[in-house]
Amino acid sequence: MASNPQSARQLRPIDLARRHGLSAQAVRNYEEAGILPAAGRTPHGYRTYTPLHALALAAFLALVPGHGHATATSIMRAVNEGEMDEAFRLIDESHAQSLDDRRTLRAVENALRDLGSATAPATAPERRAASGGMFIGPLADELGIRPATLRKWERAGLVQPRRDPLTGYRVYDEADVRDARLAHQLRRGGYLLEQIAPLIAQVRAAGGLEPLEAALYDWRARLSARARAMLSGAAELETYLNERG
Repeated sequence: MASNPQSARQLRPIDLARRHGLSAQAVRNYEEAGILPAAGRTPHGYRTYTPLHALALAAFLALVPGHGHATATSIMRAVNEGEMDEAFRLIDESHAQSLDDRRTLRAVENALRDLGSATAPATAPERRAASGGMFIGPLADELGIRPATLRKWERAGLVQPRRDPLTGYRVYDEADVRDARLAHQLRRGGYLLEQIAPLIAQVRAAGGLEPLEAALYDWRARLSARARAMLSGAAELETYLNERG
């Protein structure tokens, strides 16, 4: 017959804390937040925990790297309140977000690959600004879009053209043309302007497409680490659920 963890030996807050390099106060805070089941009390009012509480703490700490502190807290609170459907919904949402992030990464990588293999058509000198760069019409023609679309992208922060000092027309320099092409590739992949804007900002911050490749490598590594952490968190949570019965 399996032992009942609720009736197992008593543990002090410090006993749980030492296993994970925490303070006894942190354990008490976790209990108050609903991460741990309610503790028992001695006749003198001191908290007492059991091995079941230790499993709850281990499950929470394993969930944090993959789901984040707030979501891990909500998951454990739902479990301890018997709201399993809510706990599973929270877990599913984290996995869905991770999948969306992976799809976005793939879209950016595909867009960069397409940009790298594409050869831009030469622009006639009369269609270029006197100070260099492309006017809005030739760039729109090259991308197969309307000039109004480029103006919309400008309002969304995707491109930042300057004004030609002689004509006052918009002029897109090399970086603007690059950003417009990248935005065009991502739009064709179904991404919204508000999703594209931070990616364009990363390209600018990196100083171009080539430096961005290192950032994409780190992004991919973080996604893999998060997926691995989710597996570890799921294993610890399953152990806790089994002990709860």
